[in-house]
Amino acid sequence: MFVIAQIVKNNSIVDIGWGVGFIIVTSITFFVFGDDRFHQKLVSYLVIVWALRLSIYIGIRNIGQPEDFRYANWRKEWGSNFLLRSFLQVFMLQGLIMFINTLPIVVINSDLSVFKSYKVLYPVGVAVWLVGFFFEALGDYQMYMFKCSHHPKGKVMNKGLWKFTRHPNYFGEAVIWWGIFLLAIPSDKWYLSVLAPITITFLLLKVSGVTMLEKKYEGNDEYSQYKRNTNSFIPWFPKK
Repeated sequence: MFVIAQIVKNNSIVDIGWGVGFIIVTSITFFVFGDDRFHQKLVSYLVIVWALRLSIYIGIRNIGQPEDFRYANWRKEWGSNFLLRSFLQVFMLQGLIMFINTLPIVVINSDLSVFKSYKVLYPVGVAVWLVGFFFEALGDYQMYMFKCSHHPKGKVMNKGLWKFTRHPNYFGEAVIWWGIFLLAIPSDKWYLSVLAPITITFLLLKVSGVTMLEKKYEGNDEYSQYKRNTNSFIPWFPKK
C-alpha cells in the first residue's frame, strides 16, 4: 500500500488498506490454521463483512478526491522527511495497530480449545457486533449522502444518527470490536483479545478519530453549537 501511495501521490490509500488487511489476516488464519468450527466461521464471516463494506465505502469516497486533510497536512509538515515518516508513521504504524486489532481473529482461528460453557456469549457478541455495524454503516451512508447534496461550506450534518452522536461511525467501530472480543472469550487465549477493543477505542477517542476530526471544525460557529447540543461519542438525545 505504501508503494501504491507513492505512485499515486496520495497517502489516503492507507485507509482503503485497513479493511483489506483484515480480510487477508482473517482468510489466512481461517484456511491455514482453522479447523472449520462454527466459532471460527462465525467470527471470520463477521470480520470479512465489516472489512469489505469499509474498504468499498472508503474506496468510493476517496477515488478521484484530493488527499485527506490529515495526510495533506503531514505532507507539508514533514517536508524532505516525508517519504520516511510516511512509511513509519502512517503505513508501518497502521500495520502495528492492525496486528493488535487482529488478535481476536488470530486467537479464535488458531486456538483449538473452546470453553463450551461460554457459548452463551455467541448471540450476545453477535448482537453487540450488529449494533456497532448498524451505527458505522448507516452513519457513513448518511454522511456520504449529506456531502453529495452540495450543502454550503461549513454546514454541519446533524440529522439521522448524527443527531444523537457527533461520531456515530466511530462509535460503531468501537462497539464492533467489543462484540468480536466477546466472541473470543470462549477461546483458550481470550485474554489477548481484549487489547483490540481497548486499543481501537482509545485511538478513536484520543488520537486519530474524534480529537483530530474536531480540530478541523474549530472556529465553525454552527459546529460549536452542535457540540453543545450533541454527545461526542456515546449516542444520546440532544440537549435542549
